[in-house]
Amino acid sequence: MSSTIQTFRITAKALFPGVAVSIIVAVTAQFLAEHYATPAMLLALLLGIAVSFLGEEGRTVPGVAFSARTLLRLGVALLGVRVSMMVLAGLGLPLILLTAGGVVATIGFGLLIARFFGHGWRFALLTAGSVAICGASAAMAIAAILPRDERSEQRLIFTVMGVTVLSTVAMIAYPILARFMEFDHIQAGVFLGGTIHDVAQVVGAGFSISEETGDTATLVKLIRVSMLAPVVLVASLMIRSRLEAPSDGKQPPLLPGFVIAFIALAALNSFGLIPPALSDFLSACSRWLLLIAIAAVGMKSNLKQVLSVGGAAIALLIVETLFIAGVILTGITLLT
Repeated sequence: MSSTIQTFRITAKALFPGVAVSIIVAVTAQFLAEHYATPAMLLALLLGIAVSFLGEEGRTVPGVAFSARTLLRLGVALLGVRVSMMVLAGLGLPLILLTAGGVVATIGFGLLIARFFGHGWRFALLTAGSVAICGASAAMAIAAILPRDERSEQRLIFTVMGVTVLSTVAMIAYPILARFMEFDHIQAGVFLGGTIHDVAQVVGAGFSISEETGDTATLVKLIRVSMLAPVVLVASLMIRSRLEAPSDGKQPPLLPGFVIAFIALAALNSFGLIPPALSDFLSACSRWLLLIAIAAVGMKSNLKQVLSVGGAAIALLIVETLFIAGVILTGITLLT
């Protein structure tokens, strides 16, 4: 027992500097976000990139790597407390099918067209999954099960940055579009929740129209969040089928532990076994863990390499974003 405690102390001492600077960057990003109306995720990423030397050398390296991997996975796992199947069922089957169909169609579309933009299936799944499900959180979850190569970090950083920027643009533009198309509160909520990438931007856009629109948009967005686990599972099965074997010969996990934890928490919350106060606390913890993790991911990145992904990658993200918007708009037209 004493040797175990000693090992823990040594490990904690080694990790502390890097975890501490990741937390400092995340807190700074949150402070700036609250004062300058800018997404905290994007600020954390950019601030992390600005001090990327902390992830490359010195005592902070182990803790930064721990934050970018372990804290990230814990944050994604805790996202499960936001999902309640009982509440989502209240939207009705047609809207649930429309939202879920939009997720599946967008991922399939991304995999289909990526080759025309000069990118392979890894980048296609990463970008399309993040656009279809829940932005940066989905990108980081999907990246964890993809076979790794020398450009894995750069693709992840680019995707997180891209979907966060596009989500911010959508938060401003889509409510204007909803008003122009004379959507009622339910239609506007379905459109915003079914198309905007990040949860925070969905909430901001929805409640900028009305409380009813905000509530509907949030529920629709949670349907997309609940698709994270099945998408990761199907992606893992596809990778294991050796359509393209990993370059290092190691198979990624079929279903990572953090995704299993996500499913377990979603199930517990669906059956009302998590008290509301605890659910709110764990949801806040999830947000902070993801913010700390994305700051650490930024610190591990090289901006020059990230930008080398190129204009075709930006075009791919934009086309995928427009595609899911088109699918949801068509569905709203047909269903209402």
